[in-house]
Formats: sequence, structure tokens, C-alpha cells
Amino acid sequence: MSRTLRLDAVLIQAVIAGALSFAHLHDLAEAAGQDGWKAWAYPISVDLLLVAAWRRMRTTADNRAAWVWFVIALAASLGANVATAGLLDMNAVPAWLRILVAGWPALAFLGGTLLAHAPAIVPAESEPAPAAALPEPEPEPEPEPAPAPAPVVTVERAPDPAPELPPAPAPALPAVEVPPALLDHARKVADAHHAATGNRIDPATLRIRLGVHAPLANAINAQLA
Repeated sequence: MSRTLRLDAVLIQAVIAGALSFAHLHDLAEAAGQDGWKAWAYPISVDLLLVAAWRRMRTTADNRAAWVWFVIALAASLGANVATAGLLDMNAVPAWLRILVAGWPALAFLGGTLLAHAPAIVPAESEPAPAAALPEPEPEPEPEPAPAPAPVVTVERAPDPAPELPPAPAPALPAVEVPPALLDHARKVADAHHAATGNRIDPATLRIRLGVHAPLANAINAQLA
């Protein structure tokens, strides 16, 4: 099946305008000292940034940043077209223009990176219209409840109390021998405590004052009574 080639006037116009703008950017970059392949890369960079900004404006709701980069790329393309129209001496390009041309790759890289990694915010779609309310079905008649069975009364018998066991006798403590010298010292400590507080010294305080273990302190306290 043969296909006929259909020429579109808008497409032809776009190709011609793009070729002229491409040539002007190349001539300006070459005149600014960017010779060889670098002069051909400048128009590609400008046009790609222009297209990327335009696509970002069409795919996101918040397109303020895309508009900024679109204006920057359009100014670079339009400036090259005007500069090469005889208003600028291509054999003596001013220093400020050389600086702009030399700094363009970094600016284009920044703009392309921001446009590529910016989150796309799609405008919220209109909510669908609510469906027509369907008529509610008529409630079915509830069946009559069955008669409740007679309650069964269960009398629980309290369990017999467990017999009480006699308390286990306390284990007898082994006899602790108190040295006489320690007993005399303990008596002095107890007298000093009674004179200072007016109360009899308790086994815990006596154990702390003497620095002995609890069974020995209890044995000493029993002999001081």
C-alpha cells in the first residue's frame, strides 16, 4: 500500500526558521572563539533547552520555572539572530558577549537538569458526576422471634474450706559468740546513742556503727538488753 507524502506549510516554515536560527547561533559562537565542533554544539544546546522548557510547560500545572528557562533560551536564540544581522562586527566580538557565550553551557546544563528532575504536577481531573440514586429496596418483614426457653437455675455449692495448717516453726538461729571486747565497745556505742537521742539503739543502727553482719549485731543487741 503506497503512502502519499503530504507537505504541511507550517512544518516547512518551522524547518526553515529552525535552520536559520541554527546557522545564526553557530556563526555567533564561532565569532566568539568557539571554533570546530563546539560552534555546532551551541545551537543544539539552545534549541534543546527551548524544547525541554516548552514540553515541561505542557505537562505540569506549576510551570513558572519552565517559563523562566523558556524565556532564557528564546532570548539566546533571538539575540543570536539579531546580532548576526549586521549590528555586530563578527570580526571584533566584545568581551561581554564572549563571556556570555562561554558561560552558556553551564547555564544550559543547570536549566536542563532542573527541568528533567522537577516533579510533574498534573492538574486534578474533574470529579465524575455522582450516579443517580437507586431506589432503596423495600425492607423484608422480620420473622417472629421464637419463644425463649425456660431459664435453667443452677445452684452452686460453696466449696468446703481447706483445713488450716499450723504455722511452721521459725528456724532456730545458730548461736553467735560475741567477743567481750566487741561487747564492751558495743555497750559504749549504745550508751552514746541513748545519750544523744534518748532512745535505745536498734539492731540496724548498731550493725552500721560496728560494721558487723546482721546475726552478730542481733546477738550483741540481745546481750545489751
